[in-house]
Amino acid sequence: MAFEAIRDPAQGRILLLTATLFVSYLCVAMPLPIVPVYVTERLGLGNAWAGLAVGSAFFSTILTRGYAGGLADRLGAKVALKRGLILYVAGAAASWLTGLLFDAPLMAFAVLLTGRLVLGLGESLVGVGVVVWGVNLASPARSARVLAWIGVAIYGALAVGGPIGLVLFERFGFAGATAISAVLPCLGLLAIWPMAGIAAQPEVEGPSFWSAIGKIGWQGSIVGLQGVGFAAIGAFFVLYFLDQNWRYAGLGLTAFGGGFVLVRLLFGHLPDRIGALPVAIGSLAIETVGQALIWIAPGPVLALVGAFFSGLGCSMVFPAMGREIVRLVAPQQRGTALGGFTAFQDLAYGLTGPLAGLLADRAGYGSVFLVGSVAAAAAFLIALRLRWVQARSAAPREIQVEPPRSKEIPGGRPRLY
Repeated sequence: MAFEAIRDPAQGRILLLTATLFVSYLCVAMPLPIVPVYVTERLGLGNAWAGLAVGSAFFSTILTRGYAGGLADRLGAKVALKRGLILYVAGAAASWLTGLLFDAPLMAFAVLLTGRLVLGLGESLVGVGVVVWGVNLASPARSARVLAWIGVAIYGALAVGGPIGLVLFERFGFAGATAISAVLPCLGLLAIWPMAGIAAQPEVEGPSFWSAIGKIGWQGSIVGLQGVGFAAIGAFFVLYFLDQNWRYAGLGLTAFGGGFVLVRLLFGHLPDRIGALPVAIGSLAIETVGQALIWIAPGPVLALVGAFFSGLGCSMVFPAMGREIVRLVAPQQRGTALGGFTAFQDLAYGLTGPLAGLLADRAGYGSVFLVGSVAAAAAFLIALRLRWVQARSAAPREIQVEPPRSKEIPGGRPRLY
């Protein structure tokens, strides 16, 4: 894709969007492993509170996907992206203020929750803005590759952002780490400011958010169930290692992100070439194994291998199903449809944090990854079912030929019609 960008200005803009997303998404990735540690160790609150702090951003994203998609359709993807980056800065600033209030745990948590909600709104706008902008720059036939590169930016940021966040947290505290994260979206704003946006469609009335949800329900369910495993790693992998007194706690997201990016770089073209569902089926089988390895791991090495396999498995599910969405809807309706589609993944991220926190309090951190394995297996079965339906509808039907009818004519001889 980098060589294509030399010949095609549209590809160059897609690469610039990808780089912008990577840098700005560090604002989301860096606090992800340190928020639960800060809530449990510095504020003295329980795992359910930590899960709520992590998951609140995803809940905010869920509730605003419809707004973000409609805004991208009406005003353009560039407007949505710029507003999202500004909200990234505001959310990180609120988290910075939280780090100064650790002597008042409840007040600090309330401010942290506010900042996470603002960050979630920003993530909704940034995600939809980049996806709609990138997909419209490319052709629908290459939409899966564009979505794959966008995922490389997001999970590449998660891979390096987690360890960076932990290092900054240990050296500068929660306030220092979040203050540094607030600077990164500003770089993204500077990068996209001179870029020409795509044409908005203010006069075209697209489908409602909920009608889009109904149309893409099965594809969204697959993405949502797949997302449970990543949410479990993001919220509880570090706490799992600390509870077991294992080393390398900060490498969980790195292992996951490394596997994720590796598959996107090597096989990002597969959904466009062989179809979405075969890719999703194979990917979900690998994720199921990866989550199970973390659950049964007797030590840190196997757990990190499980995180790596989870990244391999999660990698291509979103672009594969996203390609189906792009194929089903008109260009002027893609923002709303893709907003509804990504809401399923946001729902998984939002629910997994607090619910898995309650489970971890009662059954230990390992049980969280058992749930992740079961969720991936359920998505695998749904994908198999959709593949079976797709193959059945595409199979040629046997044409029933009626035998010629006969009619008696005078003289007793039959006449054929």
